[in-house]
Amino acid sequence: DTYELTQNYPNPFNPSTKISWQSPVGSHQTLKIYDVLGNEVVTLVNEYKEAGRYQVEFDATNLTSGVYLYRLQAGSFVETKKMILLR
Repeated sequence: DTYELTQNYPNPFNPSTKISWQSPVGSHQTLKIYDVLGNEVVTLVNEYKEAGRYQVEFDATNLTSGVYLYRLQAGSFVETKKMILLR
């Protein structure tokens, strides 16, 4: 088992998308969305989670079209991916 942050689906999306990840060990995990300038838009997850696969839905109804980044931190693992909101 390994850490894995998958590409959001669908991408591009409007107005919501799903983000999935996997953690091989229990740890404090955070999943945050940022705009292209690096400003934090929202925190989707900020809690201890057991080892396993997880999925959250991100609703961007109140955001403008553009590129956004999502970043998972789980223990010492950190990964960032890009997603596109098209109106």
